Amino acid sequence: MKPSPKIGLVSLGCPKALVDSERIISRLQAEGYSTVSTYEGADLVVVNTCGFLNSAREESLSAIGEALAKNGRVIVTGCLGTEADFIKAKHPRVLAITGPQQYDTVISTVHDLLPPPHEPFLDLIPPQGIKLTPHHYAYLKISEGCNHRCSFCIIPKLRGALVSRPVNEVLKEAEKLVASGVQEILVISQDTSAYGVDINYAEFKWKNLPIATRMTPLCRALGKLGVWIRLHYVYPYPHVDELIPLMGDKQLLPYLDIPFQHASPRVLKAMKRPAAEIKTLERIFAWRKEVPELTIRSTFIVGFPGETEEDFQYLLEWLEEAELDRVGCFRYEAVSGAAANKLPNAVPKEISERRWHQLMATQKKISERRLSQRVGQKIDVIVDSVRSNNIVARSKGDAPEIDGKVFLPPGINLSPGDISTVQVERSGEYDLWAVPI
Repeated sequence: MKPSPKIGLVSLGCPKALVDSERIISRLQAEGYSTVSTYEGADLVVVNTCGFLNSAREESLSAIGEALAKNGRVIVTGCLGTEADFIKAKHPRVLAITGPQQYDTVISTVHDLLPPPHEPFLDLIPPQGIKLTPHHYAYLKISEGCNHRCSFCIIPKLRGALVSRPVNEVLKEAEKLVASGVQEILVISQDTSAYGVDINYAEFKWKNLPIATRMTPLCRALGKLGVWIRLHYVYPYPHVDELIPLMGDKQLLPYLDIPFQHASPRVLKAMKRPAAEIKTLERIFAWRKEVPELTIRSTFIVGFPGETEEDFQYLLEWLEEAELDRVGCFRYEAVSGAAANKLPNAVPKEISERRWHQLMATQKKISERRLSQRVGQKIDVIVDSVRSNNIVARSKGDAPEIDGKVFLPPGINLSPGDISTVQVERSGEYDLWAVPI
């Protein structure tokens, strides 16, 4: 019997790109291809690139170069794939280049370069498809693209306008994930709050009842699946307030990932941020009053063109008042094609660097202060890994890869994916240490 053609995959960038990679791998394995984790064992390598920031572009180019050096047969896809001439100039040996979300083109290119062994049989893959995450959590992408035109961002150019998936398709995928053993679903898109706006919140049948393609009805339905539901990339539109009672009722995790990006009204206006005029501090205080255990994570940009010292101090003071639990920060990069590059008064790199360090130092103290309030509390955690010296878990306030961890002592009868109640004994700057109850 002829061995199955072997595909290697390098997946870079955000969780949305990871979902794209999962779709490609699922299709290929359904057609009889096998996947391998080494360059040497692959007949062909697919590199799914990121092109959002200059640093991400460099990482993608480096990954393409490594794949070419160690294997030689490379297909490039993803966000950087929109700049085919740029990639070809750097790596002329690349066999083919496609942009983001072009799954069919990637598959047909693989067929041309490495023909499938036989006709596809769907039972060659599990119902939920191939996942690149651990078995106990998975990302659920509800839409592609974005309608906003933030001046620092080129995502709409890379991934196009908002295209929402019908709500019944999303819920069908979620059910398959839960049936496969997934204990935590992470809802992702470029703008989760805008879900359904492009199709006028069209209704579809689910469980013989009509349900609108809209964030709140989707979350209500997901909340009935009996697993952790975590929301990412939520813009603070007024209807986000509807989600807070669902968190209080334990249908959603008390967690919001809101990319505020800045606090200064002047900078937000220059960034062309949606919902920039909304009084976010008052909203945050109201949310926490209703759900005290709410965790809020966000990202910010320092060194944006025209950002003054007064703007930056405004941001620091806002952070102190908001007391966000988790914060990431980027130094502004003049990404090729971004409208913000044409703005006057560019901030020197050394000033951006100083502001970055200052913001992260401020946030570290806030994080440490908020985590210290958890000492003595009983919390639920989900186990990610069991090691000889400890067990690594996460609380409801910790998303995988980007947030903190909860460390448990070794020797406890727990496995990855188990959810357990523990008592917090001590805290650090970003992590907690706990013992089972």
